[in-house]
Amino acid sequence: MGKRVRLGVNIDHVATVRNARRTFEPDPVHAAVIADLAGADQITLHVREDRRHVNERDLKLIKELIHSRVNLEMAPTDEMVEIAISVKPHQVTLVPEKREEITTEGGLDVLSQKKKIKKVVEKLKSAGITVNIFIDPEPEQIRAAAEVGADAVELHTGRYAEAFAENNKEETEKELHRLKEAAKVAKEAGLKVYAGHGLTYKNVKPVAEIPEIEELNIGHSIVANAILFGLKEAVEKMIRLINSNK
Repeated sequence: MGKRVRLGVNIDHVATVRNARRTFEPDPVHAAVIADLAGADQITLHVREDRRHVNERDLKLIKELIHSRVNLEMAPTDEMVEIAISVKPHQVTLVPEKREEITTEGGLDVLSQKKKIKKVVEKLKSAGITVNIFIDPEPEQIRAAAEVGADAVELHTGRYAEAFAENNKEETEKELHRLKEAAKVAKEAGLKVYAGHGLTYKNVKPVAEIPEIEELNIGHSIVANAILFGLKEAVEKMIRLINSNK
């Protein structure tokens, strides 16, 4: 029996459906409870500056109600640091954020803002919160994340997912190789290694099989499948898939 890969279920897009009608359903808190009961290892949610998905109310209730870990994705801003320290999620994942983007478009550029990121990491860790940084699979960015004191990095799998969706086998293999090499660099730097972004039931298996990767954070694909056959089954199916033939 090999390693077990943990699954973080991102419930942001449940809130997207709720907010489309500016109503109270579907409640992302209910989705978090169902995902938790279905075996998710953690619930991931991104409180954005413009609150387009989840908000502080969702974060606080999820932290109080679920038994698994809570992973708060957030921009490294003073406002978000205050929210994190107040609610105390188990983990914070620092991500870049642009108002006009549909979803996070790339990893955080740690190299260009090491001093600022280091201060944010220190504040969060002093509050007892584990700090992860969402990062492109680039060795220099990974080493910078280690230098600012991060506990883990989450490798951005977006380019791999795009190549897979376009059925570009050569590019898919190239991006998968980048992820494998980046995972080795991160492990050698003393970081825990996670991955996420654009992962689906069709493309997740090769990423889950990378030896250094301990955790995957997946949202849109699970929520999309949940609309068709239910959230409990969608979560259970993904857990089975990422841990089969280990």
